[in-house]
Amino acid sequence: MKTIRYMLVSLFILMGLSSQAQDHEKFQKIEDMHNQKWQFLVDKAQLTPDDVAKVESVFMSYEKSVWQLHQQNHEFFINAMKNAKKVKPNFAELNDRYVEFEFKEAQLFKNYHMQLRKLLAPETLFNYYKAEREFKRKLLQDFHDRRPPEKPRPQ
Repeated sequence: MKTIRYMLVSLFILMGLSSQAQDHEKFQKIEDMHNQKWQFLVDKAQLTPDDVAKVESVFMSYEKSVWQLHQQNHEFFINAMKNAKKVKPNFAELNDRYVEFEFKEAQLFKNYHMQLRKLLAPETLFNYYKAEREFKRKLLQDFHDRRPPEKPRPQ
């Protein structure tokens, strides 16, 4: 009886550790992505070492805030769609949540911009934003390139 109890306790501990490892792995991947983006911005915008020292913490804080907002929104919509199989979704609430998300994201960006404009020269900031857009395009292109080709549709 004790062996079964020990086996069950061990199983639960392993399951908990596995779950923590998966969460840590997700966190590690997003941290890696933030670091890749930062390096891309530093290189493409040709930031000076002084600029890097001033801006890096602002960048990381902004990226984490945006990611956290996306995670919260994603979870909300996933839960809403899970329940949609049983009950018709409250589309008014979904629409309001979508608009609220867009507004919060815009507020985060505006705050980010207000901080950056105090730290970087206008031309440098322009190049920084240009590099951010290039990074987004690169991510989308990389994603597109990794997708398996679509099968032709029967006619």
